[in-house]
Amino acid sequence: MRKVPEKAGIQEQAEAAFAEALAEALDMREHETGDHSKRVACHTLVLARRFTADPDLLRQIYWGSLLHDVGKIGVSDAVLLKNGAFNEDEWREMRTHPEKGHRIVSKIPGMSEAAEIVLSHEERFDGNGYPRGLKGGQISFGARLFAVIDTLDAMTSDRPYRKALPFDQARAEIIRMSGTQFDPVAVQAFLAEEATLREMVAVKCIQPHDPGISPINHSKE
Repeated sequence: MRKVPEKAGIQEQAEAAFAEALAEALDMREHETGDHSKRVACHTLVLARRFTADPDLLRQIYWGSLLHDVGKIGVSDAVLLKNGAFNEDEWREMRTHPEKGHRIVSKIPGMSEAAEIVLSHEERFDGNGYPRGLKGGQISFGARLFAVIDTLDAMTSDRPYRKALPFDQARAEIIRMSGTQFDPVAVQAFLAEEATLREMVAVKCIQPHDPGISPINHSKE
């Protein structure tokens, strides 16, 4: 097991705590409840661990997922908190948040993959997303995993206009959109981890029972 210097460990914990505090502040501004950003970050790691055990990459996927909406700090309250459909100008402003978020996260040393997830989290597998209209493998793999989890969390959480939907309804929608909105590989990973995710969603849990999923201590060693 690789030893981490105490100072490095303390610094990493401080950075993680700051990122989580920032994400929580953004959730509060957007009137999100129940730690949305933390949930989607930890749930995305459930999928990511099927493909990599690299702690640095897992850390970046966690941070990129956690801070996916950080660019909304640059979106006006009139747009961000509007109830109802956006007009063309409002929609244009909202669509700037991935690039604004990328500018923020890309300034963190060694966080290029996290920044790419932030930039790409609104892309679609079929190329009909934004801001760059990326398609398939052009999209960061972390962002492709995140997209499935973000939809799962959105559908299974209460919203001002509706109550949370059942897990099975979200599951059916994710399967239906495989190959269009979602990467089929990410959907298969979701199905493989369905039991774990179903349990986490049921209790609105931000950590599965496996302590190795921690955003700070990724290693199972």
